Amino acid sequence: MNNAVPTISVITATFNAAKVLPALIESMRAQSDRNFEWIVADGASNDGTVDILRNAGDVVSRWISEPDFGIYDALNKAVRLASGEYYLVVGADDTLFPDTIRNFLATADTSKADIVAARVKAGGRVHQVRRGPSWLFGQFSYVAAHAVGTLFRRRLHERFGYYSRRYPIAADALFIKKACQGGATVYEADFVAGQFGQGGTSSVDVAGSLSEFFRVQLETESKLPQLALYALRLIKNYRRL
Repeated sequence: MNNAVPTISVITATFNAAKVLPALIESMRAQSDRNFEWIVADGASNDGTVDILRNAGDVVSRWISEPDFGIYDALNKAVRLASGEYYLVVGADDTLFPDTIRNFLATADTSKADIVAARVKAGGRVHQVRRGPSWLFGQFSYVAAHAVGTLFRRRLHERFGYYSRRYPIAADALFIKKACQGGATVYEADFVAGQFGQGGTSSVDVAGSLSEFFRVQLETESKLPQLALYALRLIKNYRRL
């Protein structure tokens, strides 16, 4: 029987992130448990991001910088480079709270779950797993947020595939739903993992996000209610479109 403590790989996709990356680096340096590796997949940045990564060797375990096909292509590269039993996605404009790695390690060790879902802070409030069915709330019936708040067992990708390039904004939603609907075990943890940034595509491109969420829902749920729900979401968010 293997009683070893689980290992964590933090993975980050970057592109021209020089303005926001230093804050994330400092939050990684501030972790109370340094038992993690950090893999960064950069998309050939030209704004100084590479220099920042090069000078953060005390906390960045490995980084690459090459053209990619978007954030999920970069995340797939990072997952393949990772060696941890679990991985945690953290965006370049996100930050982790000091005890996040420690909390995730402890929870993964005791729960043995495939997915550990913590809370995240975003937009001035704390978000948690939604109480309701996945046909209504999508992936948020299982996790609070893909980045910052969710620890994944890396071998889930062997069962459910990698992040799909068919969904440039919502590939995480598809993967989470396929895994959870396919039998992956989920444990909801009682801690706030960090601050979720608001500069990502899913936060900025509201119309694109709603459209891709709708497509994921069509692919993973009964189609009948989804058209009505999509129309309601468009009406609710029309000022932001």
